[in-house]
Amino acid sequence: MRKAFVLVGLLASVSSAPGADEDVASFYRGKQIHLIVGSGVGSGYDINARMVARHWGGHIPGNPTIVVQNQPGAGSLITANTLANTAAKDGTVVAAIINGVPTAPLLQPDSARFDPVQFNWIGSTNRDTQVIYAWHTSPVLNLQDLLSKELIIGATSSGTTQADFPLVTNAILGTRFKVVSGYEGTAQIHKAMEAGEVQGLGALAWSSLKTLNADWIVRGKIRLLAQWNGPAHPDLTAYPLVESLAKTDEDHLALKLLTSRLEAGRPFVAPPGVPAARVAALRKAFDATMRDASLIAEAKRLQLDVEPMTGEEVAALVKSVMATPPAVVARVRKALDGK
Repeated sequence: MRKAFVLVGLLASVSSAPGADEDVASFYRGKQIHLIVGSGVGSGYDINARMVARHWGGHIPGNPTIVVQNQPGAGSLITANTLANTAAKDGTVVAAIINGVPTAPLLQPDSARFDPVQFNWIGSTNRDTQVIYAWHTSPVLNLQDLLSKELIIGATSSGTTQADFPLVTNAILGTRFKVVSGYEGTAQIHKAMEAGEVQGLGALAWSSLKTLNADWIVRGKIRLLAQWNGPAHPDLTAYPLVESLAKTDEDHLALKLLTSRLEAGRPFVAPPGVPAARVAALRKAFDATMRDASLIAEAKRLQLDVEPMTGEEVAALVKSVMATPPAVVARVRKALDGK
């Protein structure tokens, strides 16, 4: 809690934006940009965000220093609410948030105090493919087994794919996940798997799994069961898509709302109200960073995918998600509320 108060105080203390006509380079020269990561240290999002931070500042006019801070909790809703309501809106605060944030006002309206359409989306490093996997001692051997056998899985909190995806497929497709929430991050869930507290994880980015525990895959410590979000990832052609269990058009629509966040992948975002010239500069610099040979080489070493989306593309996706038919939203919300 103390860390949260310190962070909020820091955000409030950042100076307000000067005139909109000020040269972007002059504004950023000698300044720091605070990049808030809305997930725990050592998580896939954290590793990805810190990689970007090491290269992004060199492409921003004025070459500001990027300082990374973590603010885990509530599936990045704490961070998103901070951005919308208390963060400085001058371009010196940005965030790397969990991709469930764009759907939160639809699916968690009591907790989301923001309109994602009003955010300034900077870009995303990659489209996400996520996987379901079980510890090698689990009785669940494949996707079909999830319809008849219980799998105890770890999760951080509501609003994340780790919690939301299994809960919705339980209600809509008849899977038998038992979700144990409350872990700080993926690293802690993995420790719980090794200790026998849980048997697997219901949704995690394939790139994160390769980065965090590639040895598990090689040594057969885990069993991959299925993948979320088609088309099939080139690494995962032997594993079925979860949507193959859907039986009706309504099932497919509900799953599309659920997995639409994976299209946003690993998004970076600035608060509403940032001067347009600075938003444009941050977006242009982010796009250049995604083409930077040194970042691409580092991503390869870390086994992180780089398949970027521009800020404009992420913004368009968010707008389309917010236009989801109310009946579809209601069905998915009911599934989540039924936990």
